[in-house]
Amino acid sequence: MADTPSIDEAAIRAIAALLHEADLSEIEIVEGDRKLRVARQVAPAPVVVPAAPAAAPAVAPAAAGAAAAPQGKREGIVLSPMVGTAYRAPEPGSRPFVEVGDSVRAGQVVMIVEAMKTMNQIVAEISGTVSEILVEDGQPVEYGEPLLAIS
Repeated sequence: MADTPSIDEAAIRAIAALLHEADLSEIEIVEGDRKLRVARQVAPAPVVVPAAPAAAPAVAPAAAGAAAAPQGKREGIVLSPMVGTAYRAPEPGSRPFVEVGDSVRAGQVVMIVEAMKTMNQIVAEISGTVSEILVEDGQPVEYGEPLLAIS
């Protein structure tokens, strides 16, 4: 590598700063026969483990029972497949995917859950009529949280 021209350290620092500013994990620049790749390691999100696992189940059923009690047992509940932010419309200011009373078919997009800057389409698993929307637009949701009901 003795005949390879050296790379300007200031350029590398500028590229590294660009990675950070643009929240990128890597960038590659090619100029003729020269190639420069700068990458940064992105730390995984911390995992939160409850301090007392036995206490969590005691609280969770009470909360779940309170939420489910007024609605009774229902089939056709669309659950959030991940932690994120629920959006009822494809973009701000546009018409929601569905409203209460709308007919939906299996496979139809009914909502979006944004997770880690990725928009994930949530689809109806069954055909029917939207009987209840259980989240507000822009509301944070947990894994398994009910989003809407189809009857």
